[in-house]
Amino acid sequence: MPHSRTGEGDLKAARGGVLRRLGEWCARHFVIVILAWLVALVALQVVSREFGGAYSDNFSLPQAQAQKGLDVLKAHDPQAGGYSSQIVMRDDQQPLTALGSQMSTTVADLEKLPHVLSAQSPLSAPATPSGQQNVGPLSDDKKTAYITVRFDVQPSTLGDDYLNGVDTAVQPLRSAGAEVEYGGPLGELARPAADDRVSELIGFGVAVIVLLVGFGSVIAAVVPLLSALISVVGGLAILGLLAAAFTFATVSPTLATMIGLGVGIDYALFMLTRHRQNLIDGMDPVRAAGQAASTSGHAVLVSGCTVIIALAGLSASGVSFISLLGVAAAVTVVSAVVGALTLVPALLGFIGRHIDRYHVRPPVAETEAGAGDTPQGTWHRYAQRVERRPLRFLSAGVAVVVVLAIPLFSIQLGHIGDGADPTSFTDRRAYDLMADAFGPGSNGPLTVVIDQTNVPQSQRSDLASKAQQSLDKVQGAAVVTPLTPTQDGDLLVGTVYSTKSPQNSATTDLTNRLVDDTLPDAVQGTDAKGYVTGTTATQVDFRDIVASQLPVIIAVVVGLAFLIILAVFRGLLVAVKAAVLNVLSIAASYGVVVAVFQWGWGGPALGVHGKVPIESYVPMMMFAIVFGLSMDYEIFLLSRVHEAWLRTGDAKRSVAHALEITARVITCAALIMVSVFAAFIVSDNIVVKMLGLGLAVSVLVDATVVRLLMVPAVMTLLGRHAWWMPRWLDRVMPHIDAEGAQTGPPSVSH
Repeated sequence: MPHSRTGEGDLKAARGGVLRRLGEWCARHFVIVILAWLVALVALQVVSREFGGAYSDNFSLPQAQAQKGLDVLKAHDPQAGGYSSQIVMRDDQQPLTALGSQMSTTVADLEKLPHVLSAQSPLSAPATPSGQQNVGPLSDDKKTAYITVRFDVQPSTLGDDYLNGVDTAVQPLRSAGAEVEYGGPLGELARPAADDRVSELIGFGVAVIVLLVGFGSVIAAVVPLLSALISVVGGLAILGLLAAAFTFATVSPTLATMIGLGVGIDYALFMLTRHRQNLIDGMDPVRAAGQAASTSGHAVLVSGCTVIIALAGLSASGVSFISLLGVAAAVTVVSAVVGALTLVPALLGFIGRHIDRYHVRPPVAETEAGAGDTPQGTWHRYAQRVERRPLRFLSAGVAVVVVLAIPLFSIQLGHIGDGADPTSFTDRRAYDLMADAFGPGSNGPLTVVIDQTNVPQSQRSDLASKAQQSLDKVQGAAVVTPLTPTQDGDLLVGTVYSTKSPQNSATTDLTNRLVDDTLPDAVQGTDAKGYVTGTTATQVDFRDIVASQLPVIIAVVVGLAFLIILAVFRGLLVAVKAAVLNVLSIAASYGVVVAVFQWGWGGPALGVHGKVPIESYVPMMMFAIVFGLSMDYEIFLLSRVHEAWLRTGDAKRSVAHALEITARVITCAALIMVSVFAAFIVSDNIVVKMLGLGLAVSVLVDATVVRLLMVPAVMTLLGRHAWWMPRWLDRVMPHIDAEGAQTGPPSVSH
């Protein structure tokens, strides 16, 4: 039989009292709080612009074989070991050989630029041997060519001003009528700066409509948007300051904006909804804001911590690039939580009782009928239907999720090449020129490095011959250049070109074949070591490292979230249910992303040219973010189920009661978050498109299929056993209250 735990009431009341006092103080002193936020916002913007850092995709994998190969090459031949980029030329009116003087001037001027180690003229390069595919640098018709420029740093990190010097250097060729495009990292530097304002405006526009339709009140629609915007702007300024000390990827501010807006609006909305209900129940505005902070504020705090912990789980990848993406998203989540707990009560105190003064229809709030009252709401009646046929609803939910998840089993991780970018990008045009003139593999050459430092001189000739024979026979290679020794004679260096594009799975297989089989066989019996390096090889290594760490990330994030749910709701089966259902919803979103981008179902409509692999770190990022966000709705719904269960001890009717009072606010919150995420599909960055679509689908599935079909069905089937907790586990787990102080809680312990 249910019985009450003792000794917790005072502790819970104290925890609830802290947030209540904070909410009441902010509502009572709203002028101070609002001014403090505005002053802090302006100060952060000024300091961030003055001392903040830049975002860069320049990162290394010290333990990867491609990085080791690059380090060895740099040590023995600094010019060959730099970061290469191509400047591609095309002239349909005359052969490029007629532009000899312009080419010489361009190459000479390029070599004078800072950070340039060398620039190779295509007109002075040896001709392609007869019978071998021409991979450059001059096409057979002499109409297309490329200059290979090597830098001592990653070109994409040099800043936009650096392009002025490059543009000046290539001007003679452009003046002579040649088309000049920048490929590789130099082309990435030339891309237009990311502008997410369109996505933000779309997300905000839809949010306004949803809030007005859902709640009717104009002011109630403005408060969540205003607080979320201020919180995100402040969080981005802090992120800019952190970028001065850490290398955050260029996608970091977009990711932080996406997550910050989504959770910021949600958290403010949950606070606002409880506050309005408190006003309807007769509380004055200050007390209503304090009570909202004490109840919904607790849920916001727990949900925010869950999202942050899930993002922190990305550090288990061991890759700083991915870990810092998690940090970037966590920064705006923290600012959203702080905004919900301080700025929102201050705004509510400022508005007072006028929150519904301006409305487009009669304002509505959540239904607060007690669990023992006669059910009146549509959602309550719906929950009763689920209660009568739980297996039917659960089976329907599982069927939907399984169908959506089917494409997941064919997922191909990789790197999205320049060929999928819009044709307005210079690196996309350079990619197409290279592929048309020299084959798709020319955009991703693989540099083979054999370190024979410890090989005696008498054995080096045989090693070179054996290695060349092994490379010539490798499957999947279109062209293998002769191995040539460096000036000190300690390295053998050659280039392998794939028959396919860099992002094609065949190129990944070729790279792994060279690393795992061809080179080890070639150096067998000697002290030589073989490496495959270059941009494409580094991307393959990154993909392999990420793929190997994905199960670790999943285990860490699921485990941490499971412990949080267990500590909050004191129900072992509730925590298991939450973890399993969230994994299923994420699998469904993975399947949709694979179908759209990898299978090409709708990719062109989203501005993606052709079928592309799933960017290697996207599933890892999606899992951490989605698992954290999906816990938001889980916690808000379960906290109301738990509240009714503690009050009545009736497990099944508590589910119906919770569905009824949370249906409108969770539905509106989910629609807003879906719109915010989906709006980023219009971004030119394909990784952002993937994340936007994946997050939008996951929230949609979680808020509909999981919340409306699977959760009530499972909770109904489990009944009171959902809240079962072994006594020994109850004693060792910390006590976290999701919605403020409760008294007289029943428990099911054995």
